[in-house]
Amino acid sequence: MSKSNLSVILGIETSCDETAVALVNSEKEILGHLLYTQIEQTSFGGVVPEIASRAHLSHLPKLMESLFLQSGFAYDDLDGIAATCGPGLIGGVLIGALFGKSMANVLNIPFYAINHLEAHALTVRLVEDVSFPFLLLLVSGGHSQLLWVKGVGDYSLLGSTLDDAAGEAFDKVGKLLGLSYPAGPCLEALARLGNPHRFPLPSPLKGRRGCDLSFSGLKTATRLVIESLGSQITSEDKKDIAASFQKSLCDSLVDRTQNAIRLCLEHTPTFPLVISGGVGANQTLKGAFTRLAHTYGLSLHVPPPALCTDNGAMVAWAGQEKLKDNAADMLDFEPRPRWPLSC
Repeated sequence: MSKSNLSVILGIETSCDETAVALVNSEKEILGHLLYTQIEQTSFGGVVPEIASRAHLSHLPKLMESLFLQSGFAYDDLDGIAATCGPGLIGGVLIGALFGKSMANVLNIPFYAINHLEAHALTVRLVEDVSFPFLLLLVSGGHSQLLWVKGVGDYSLLGSTLDDAAGEAFDKVGKLLGLSYPAGPCLEALARLGNPHRFPLPSPLKGRRGCDLSFSGLKTATRLVIESLGSQITSEDKKDIAASFQKSLCDSLVDRTQNAIRLCLEHTPTFPLVISGGVGANQTLKGAFTRLAHTYGLSLHVPPPALCTDNGAMVAWAGQEKLKDNAADMLDFEPRPRWPLSC
């Protein structure tokens, strides 16, 4: 244990275009947290894996040095190292994983291979006392899933996207509207100024049975509206398109999650409802889910926006969860570009 008798875990996140490191102790204190966003990716309208990998390699050592200088902690204070080992862009994942393994080996402390999706799933327990089991809507740029979370490492998949993820749809529609990448926050800001009822866009799978999700049709329908306006499109049109798109996407998520709630209520009388992932930072979505949770008498839990998007603290906390279960990983653990969360 560290000098304070509280365990301290270093978290490393490099699965996409965010290079992040953090220190989190067993009392849920974020002792230090640094993040580098690859602004250079914005000119490409998306993430270029090779460029992302090189940026991780360049910035991770600098971030690590700054993290320990600013936090006042030393490497000898660490009780374990947690690194995202998938899913994600494999080049970036490999860099973070190898960096974490090397440190763990040199310091002779446990290494925790973290599933990026599990880190998102457990983030809420870093900031709130949310007990198992709970229903999770995980919505990000690469993943959209509904999961029944029974415990650390114990997940049942209720539904997932059949095509695009919600965050990916936000980014692609934002690009069509001429917004910078990542477009989600920009589109949300634009939508606040628009009329969400002007364009009757579809809410995919709304009203159908099951918990699967789909956003490709909504993205295509939005593209057709934009193309129909052509060069005559105005700033007001863009505001209304953004608002209409956001409303349709939120309506779809609420509908599919409502099916999942009803399914879970068949065997559990009450449980927390949790939203996590980058799209969870969307305040319109949070408002819609607040109303949904109230309808069914459930408590709604959403991490603060800074912890919804990719970050090192969520990885460090997932390491703390694994430390409590004495679930360290071997240093020969192989990073995975695909790593399903459900068992």
